[in-house]
Amino acid sequence: MSYQLYRNTTLGNTLQESLDELIQYGQITPGLAVKVLLQFDKSINQALATRIKSRLTFRAGKLNTYRFCDNVWTFMLNDVEFREVQEVAIVDKVKIVACDGKSMYQIFLHSQIRIQSY
Repeated sequence: MSYQLYRNTTLGNTLQESLDELIQYGQITPGLAVKVLLQFDKSINQALATRIKSRLTFRAGKLNTYRFCDNVWTFMLNDVEFREVQEVAIVDKVKIVACDGKSMYQIFLHSQIRIQSY
């Protein structure tokens, strides 16, 4: 089972809209759409765990709230500065959701982290 965190990205939303349209016109069944979304979840998690080599650092002015529930960490940060080599980005508020990237069969060895500014 893979996390569904990336369904709310531009890519995930576009895929969902396309699948909904195909269902509406009778070109695929809802069951097939679910299978496609499950494969998307699995593939995006695996790709991010194995193909992304870029690293960045961040520093928050304030940790507003944090929570650990069902093996998922959620952090709400204020006044966050992100750095990647020469580039700096400053964001007022950030929500970080960090999940254990290991599946039931421990396929992935790295954590999956989704950072969403709001």
